[in-house]
Amino acid sequence: MEFWKIITSSPTRGAAAARRAEEAGWSGVLVVDSQNLAGDSYVSLTSMALATGTIGIGTGVTNPVTRHPAVTASAMASIQRLSGGRAVLGIGRGDSALAHLGKAPAGVALFSKYLSVLQTYLSGGKVSFEELGFSEQVAPDVATLGLADTPAESELKWLNDGDIKVPVEVASTGPRVIEAAARHADRVMLALGADPERLGWGIETARRAAASAGRSVELGAYINVVCHPDVAVARKLVQGGLSSFARFSVMHGEVRGSISESQRSVLNRLHDAYDMNEHTRSDSKQANLLPDEFIDQYAIVGPVEHCVARLQEIESMGIKKVTVIGASAGADREASRIAEELFALEVLPGLLE
Repeated sequence: MEFWKIITSSPTRGAAAARRAEEAGWSGVLVVDSQNLAGDSYVSLTSMALATGTIGIGTGVTNPVTRHPAVTASAMASIQRLSGGRAVLGIGRGDSALAHLGKAPAGVALFSKYLSVLQTYLSGGKVSFEELGFSEQVAPDVATLGLADTPAESELKWLNDGDIKVPVEVASTGPRVIEAAARHADRVMLALGADPERLGWGIETARRAAASAGRSVELGAYINVVCHPDVAVARKLVQGGLSSFARFSVMHGEVRGSISESQRSVLNRLHDAYDMNEHTRSDSKQANLLPDEFIDQYAIVGPVEHCVARLQEIESMGIKKVTVIGASAGADREASRIAEELFALEVLPGLLE
C-alpha cells in the first residue's frame, strides 16, 4: 500500500516539504488547489519536482471549474515530464476553491464530462469542439475572425509518444461520483472516512460500476490519521481536518450510502453548522461538534499499534493507496510535530516492512 500526504500549496515552502517527505519514506506528496487560500499548485509542484528525485507529486485535489481541461492536462503533463513520470492528477468536484468564488461544487454530469475530456487530452487524443463546452464558452466562435483556416479539433500537440501518461484519481464520496470515477479515472479515491462498513460500501459501489463499464480500477482512500500516545490529544489534533472531510458525506444535506444513525446525526449537525471561513481548522465551531465516538470511527487516532492495525485492516479490504490527512490547521504545534514524527518513524516502517 502506498502512503501519500497532503501539504499546503506554497511557491516557497513546497520544495523543502517534499524533500523532507521523501527522506521520511512517504510514497508521495499532494498539494491543495485552492487559489484563494494557498499559492498556485503548479508553481509549487514545479519546485517540488526539481527538488526531489523519487517521491510522487500531484494535486489533492483540483476541480473542473477554475481551469479548462486542456489547461489542467497541459499543466500536469508538464509536471509529469519535468519529474520523470512521478506525477498524479487528483481531482474532485470542488469545495473551498469554488466557495471562495461564491460557487458550490460542480454538478456530476459536468464533472463526468470533464473527466472524459481530460483523459483524452492526457492520452494524446483529439477532442472535438462539440465535446467541449467549458469555460471557453465565454468567447465567441473562432469563425467570427474570418481566418483562412483554424484548428478543426483540440489536442495537446506538444506531447511526445515517449511521455508517460499522467494517472487521474478522483476524490469520491457520493454514489454518482464514485460511479463516474470508476468509469473514467485510473483510481477511485474514496473520501468516506475509516469506518470499515462505510468504506466497504464505497468499494463495492466502485467495483460494481467499473465492472458494468467493462474495466478495472484501482482503489484508494483519503483517511484522517493522527498517531499520538494520548488518544485525547490525537482526537483534538484531527478534528479540524476531519470535520472538512466528513462534511463531504453530507455536502448537499443528505447522507448517501451505508451509515449508522448516530453517524448520520453527527453529519447532519455538521452540515448545518459548517463555516467555510473556518475550513479545516481545529478550533472551528464545526470541529468541536464531533463527539469522541464519531472521531474514533471516522478517523484513525491513537498509539502506533492502533494506527498500524487500522490501516492494515483497510489494506485488507483492497485499498492500495492511502492519502493521509494529519494534524489540523490551528492545532497545537508541538503535539502536531510529535504526531507527524511518530507516523513517519514508527507507523510507516510498520506498514511498509
